[in-house]
Amino acid sequence: MAPAGISTSSSITLHVNGEKYTLPVDHRTTLLDALRERLDLTGTKKGCDQGQCGACTVLVEGRRAVSCLTLAVAAEGREITTIEGVADGDELHPVQQAFVELDGFQCGYCTPGQICSALGVLQEHADGWPSAATEDVRPEAGPPPLTPEEIRERMSGNLCRCGAYVSIVQAVARAAETTKEPVA
Repeated sequence: MAPAGISTSSSITLHVNGEKYTLPVDHRTTLLDALRERLDLTGTKKGCDQGQCGACTVLVEGRRAVSCLTLAVAAEGREITTIEGVADGDELHPVQQAFVELDGFQCGYCTPGQICSALGVLQEHADGWPSAATEDVRPEAGPPPLTPEEIRERMSGNLCRCGAYVSIVQAVARAAETTKEPVA
């Protein structure tokens, strides 16, 4: 119980998929729970609830975030993209299209997090961020080739219990070839 005079809840405004939502939240509410339980955006999945599986991955200001470890109050005023905000109306984003065409999913549970992570990976790569698999990390070397090894390393925070990893790597590679504009 909070000491007298100290509030444990706030009214916050979340910017999700281009829409503003104002809602009261307990300060301990995760972004994942706010999205799923308060805003009915259930595309983002709750997997391990410990930040280890990536099923809850969303984009915050265009960067990957595991929403189960992000407090909703910390996301206030920041631009959040969930799987529901990736497509342009009925037109799938190139990452989504590649996942469909190359069977980058099986049961589909992890797919929203995989797709949001792939969007983040492509942006990080375009921005020249190295990974643990990058051989030459000197800035003048530029972005490394987006090889299967690079993609696997960059996507390693997202687990797929069905084992669709080969297809996921192929889907990210195809999306990288077809997407040259900002991805998020």
